[in-house]
Amino acid sequence: MLLHVAAFVGLFYLLRWYRERQVVSPLQDKYVFITGCDSGFGNLLARQLDMRGMRVLAACLTEEGAEQLRKRTSARLETVILDVTQTESIAAAAQWVKERVGDRGLWGLVNNAGTSFPSAPNEWLNKQDFMDVLNVNLLGVIEVTLSLLSLVRKAQGRVVNVSSVMGRVSLFGGGYCISKHGVESFSDSLRRELSYFGVKVAIIEPGGFKTNLSSCETLMPNFKKAWDRSSSEVKEIYGKKFLESFLKYPHLLEKVWTSDLSSVTDCMEHALTACHPRTRELFSGITQDQ
Repeated sequence: MLLHVAAFVGLFYLLRWYRERQVVSPLQDKYVFITGCDSGFGNLLARQLDMRGMRVLAACLTEEGAEQLRKRTSARLETVILDVTQTESIAAAAQWVKERVGDRGLWGLVNNAGTSFPSAPNEWLNKQDFMDVLNVNLLGVIEVTLSLLSLVRKAQGRVVNVSSVMGRVSLFGGGYCISKHGVESFSDSLRRELSYFGVKVAIIEPGGFKTNLSSCETLMPNFKKAWDRSSSEVKEIYGKKFLESFLKYPHLLEKVWTSDLSSVTDCMEHALTACHPRTRELFSGITQDQ
């Protein structure tokens, strides 16, 4: 009996391995629009897809980021400036994409742009602090997706949304975890609706990777700023000992997080190029030698 079960399990994984390695073709005429390409996952993914010969349309927040990316890629890759919190910027970028893809439509949309600031214990923050994160990580994702959905549908393509392990379990306060829970929900509803049109929606859930959003150089001033702005009542309740203990966590986490982002971008690439991509991929990002 155990032999039969083992054989069945082995056959299942063999078939899944074979199925997931079937690649769509040709890749050279497929356009992919990626947000947040100044650095991190978006920047690396843009370079990977460019090397595969795909037509990458990379959205950056700054001209400096766009220029640096163009220096490291082929002439195929094109850049556009995009602020996902501004409707006018999104509309202009959507028109820019439409002019380039034409009747072929947009094969891939990768919603990667994000922020984690401000983050701190909830009681240290105000409503605007939450909105600053939600406007980028959730409302920006929704508006960019809605503005480009008709082009993705035309190509029967893919939507890849970058969530987080924090989209499953909230480990700290502020808008970040809330926004990622929202991305999960939006993606799941979108997947069910668009499957009728042949469009696939994937969720990427990284966690514990060293990027600009997770470095101590950016986290520590953010936490201290939230503390300094807190009311005297809040400071008295939490106390200096709580603050000192809280400020230790970024340093502890940074020791076990990895700076190798390729495991995440490889799965983003798989979600865009595989005939049968997975619904979601989760990564701890914790190094094995710690």
